[in-house]
Amino acid sequence: MAMLDPRTIGAHIRMKLPTLSKLEAQIVDNIIARNEFSENTPIKDIAEENHVSEAMIVKTAKKLDFSGYRELRANLALYRQQEVSKMFQDISPEDSIEKLIDKVFHNSIQALEETMAILDPAQIKRSTALLCQADRLLFFGVGGSAQIASDLAHKLLRIGISAEVFSDTHMMLMAASLCDHDSAVLAVSHSGRTADVIEAVKLARSNGARSVVLTNYGQSPLCEYADAVLTSTSQGASILGENAASRIAMLNILDVLYVAIAERDLKKAEENLSRTQAAVTAKRVH
Repeated sequence: MAMLDPRTIGAHIRMKLPTLSKLEAQIVDNIIARNEFSENTPIKDIAEENHVSEAMIVKTAKKLDFSGYRELRANLALYRQQEVSKMFQDISPEDSIEKLIDKVFHNSIQALEETMAILDPAQIKRSTALLCQADRLLFFGVGGSAQIASDLAHKLLRIGISAEVFSDTHMMLMAASLCDHDSAVLAVSHSGRTADVIEAVKLARSNGARSVVLTNYGQSPLCEYADAVLTSTSQGASILGENAASRIAMLNILDVLYVAIAERDLKKAEENLSRTQAAVTAKRVH
């Protein structure tokens, strides 16, 4: 692998972590957590610190898609020089309110910066086309992911496009069973490993539907059933978890998708937006 875009290196490594064994993931975590790490850090030091062979370090680097330890070291050292790599800070119970504000906001900013760097415009274009060509839109998600899907459904309704959001397992499967070639599914799953969502998307596609997947892991099982994949990225904080910053990034991806869909027929979108805004104006207190 050649040198990656420096801003995407951290995201690239994080997205590969679920494909590693427990020991391999631990090695990577230890390398990332190492304060003194540079292009001069010997492989011998890393092997000794992790109580493994040098061959194990090379194997782990290759599973991250690098040619070996040297390429991993060069890319990671370059990433550490980027301002975005320094934004993330884990949450501590001892943090003051001022420190919590700083950490939470900067963690989200990092997720946005790195997600913007890895977001593939071709996948946005493909996702837009798939959703615009469908006569019926179905959005699948469980828990917080369903709320993210609902946000896009709300925005689309404002411009005259209806989408059904399903978060219940049985409802997702029933909706998927009624899909056909005129249907399109948007599946939201942070991990890409939520069994209920995978099962529903698989069933929908077997009935002819096209699918767009929004996830934090581009090589997750859910992506095997995707016609287009949109990927966010974020680091996990001990209290907030990984999903918190990822949610912000996912919402921004769907905002891009919403605008791209609206621009397909901007005049109609603006007309419908005026109508839907007028419909709720009376509900505001003046």
